[in-house]
Amino acid sequence: MDDFGTGYSSLSYLRRFPFDRIKIDQSFVRDICTKQDSGAIVRAVAGLSNELGMATTAEGVETMAQLEAVTMAGCTEVQGYLFSPAVPAAGVADMLRAVEATLNPQHVSEPVS
Repeated sequence: MDDFGTGYSSLSYLRRFPFDRIKIDQSFVRDICTKQDSGAIVRAVAGLSNELGMATTAEGVETMAQLEAVTMAGCTEVQGYLFSPAVPAAGVADMLRAVEATLNPQHVSEPVS
């Protein structure tokens, strides 16, 4: 379920449809380090997702502080400009190498074929 917590998303949809992932809207992630209620919402959704056997994706991660906060909150996946803007399929391998180098500068990865 995309953008959970906004628009037409509803807890009842989690029972009606076979979702395998909940994506937490970036409006909660953006404020996770500055607003207590955003952190509480992210933790609650990640906990619910975990209890239901679903992955939890935090959208809009732009800083290392946000990454640490959503990880500590229990999110299992992240996406956002901290890692990369959207890229065409042909550029994914290069993007992944760049992310690896940023997050783990000691690790030298082999080119992806």
